[in-house]
Amino acid sequence: MIRRTRAPLAMLAGAALLLTAACGGSDSGFGDSDDGAAGGATTGVRLSVLIGSSGDAETKAVSDASTAWAGKGGNTVTVTPAKDLTQELTQALSGGTPPDVFYVDASRFAALVKGGALAAYGDDLPNKADFYPNLLESFTAEGKVYCAPKDFSTLALQINTDLWAKAGLTDKDIPTTWEQLETVATRLTTGGVTGLVVGDTLDRLGVFMRQAGGTLLNSDGTAFEADSPQNLAGLEYVQKLARKGVLKFPKQVDAGWGGEALGKGKAAMTIEGNWIVGGVKNDYPNLKYTVVPLPKGAQQATLSFTQCWGVAAKGENRAAAVDLVKYLTSTDQQLAFTEAFGVMPSVRSAAGQFATRFPDQKAFVDGAEYAYGPVSVPGFDQVQKDFDAKVRGLSDGSSQPRAMLEALQKNGTAALQAAN
Repeated sequence: MIRRTRAPLAMLAGAALLLTAACGGSDSGFGDSDDGAAGGATTGVRLSVLIGSSGDAETKAVSDASTAWAGKGGNTVTVTPAKDLTQELTQALSGGTPPDVFYVDASRFAALVKGGALAAYGDDLPNKADFYPNLLESFTAEGKVYCAPKDFSTLALQINTDLWAKAGLTDKDIPTTWEQLETVATRLTTGGVTGLVVGDTLDRLGVFMRQAGGTLLNSDGTAFEADSPQNLAGLEYVQKLARKGVLKFPKQVDAGWGGEALGKGKAAMTIEGNWIVGGVKNDYPNLKYTVVPLPKGAQQATLSFTQCWGVAAKGENRAAAVDLVKYLTSTDQQLAFTEAFGVMPSVRSAAGQFATRFPDQKAFVDGAEYAYGPVSVPGFDQVQKDFDAKVRGLSDGSSQPRAMLEALQKNGTAALQAAN
């Protein structure tokens, strides 16, 4: 399941270095990823699957689905939920014992491709055209789709409906523009309540830069464009609301993330993905809230968070592994995963059924059509860490948008050059 935050940044940066270093060893577990699904039989084999599970429900669902597939071909599948997916996958790949199938986060995809860890099988998927194009883009390199998007989430706006009504607001006031968002955030900020609480990371604030028409990488991923006028406009909008006190970051309201701030009544609105549904249900079952699309800036945009089913390039049973992935990413099976542990299907053919079954999450799945994925450049995690460390300074003026973006441009360019 998609996490609401990335794995520890220092660990990810270290993992990227390990992946690159391991690439040169003949027994490293890496190999020529151009072979696609070639290699091995599809029946009577044993497969290992390593997942980054959100809990028992996800582990059971993946295990049950894998067992169902295995039973049709006399196969055996062992599903292992990692305690630390980044660390365990890196060790397995470096040690020459890669799992046959494993979760790959979009933010780590480029490092794995560079290390030759992934078989490029995506272009051979029979339902390739059914996947959302922007999700496929997150797992495309050198003109090839490497792996099938597993599921995804997008950011949307969550509103505490009790606080909304208390402020005298109605459905007609739901913001669809930045100006309207500022207006309602100001009106909702009173006493111990902040109008909008949003995470203090690029994984959240980057949505305003996208809505302003900005990007971090150019379209072909060859150059950073972080210090653009569009990105500046997005970050200055965030600073404007933060300086007014109508936008705060979770730690400023004694919360760990936006969902907690909303659940505790410290935020009237927040911006999170559909993981908030399960989190709020478990921790704040009495909270009344609604989910709506994010307001537009210069354009309508949101961020997507996705993972794919990676297949080991040097696995002995690549053909069977790809066959398993085809089963796991079928429309029916993705809808089964949705029922089991709340993820959103990565194929368009499931969108209608998802919206019917979960009408309160329609804004999340609709966002797939205008969502943008994360930067996937080896070493970028450390670059983001530097940016994130300055975010809270937007409130008191100790950080300035232009300087933050200039540093992001400089550090991002250095990471890109190092990766190439």
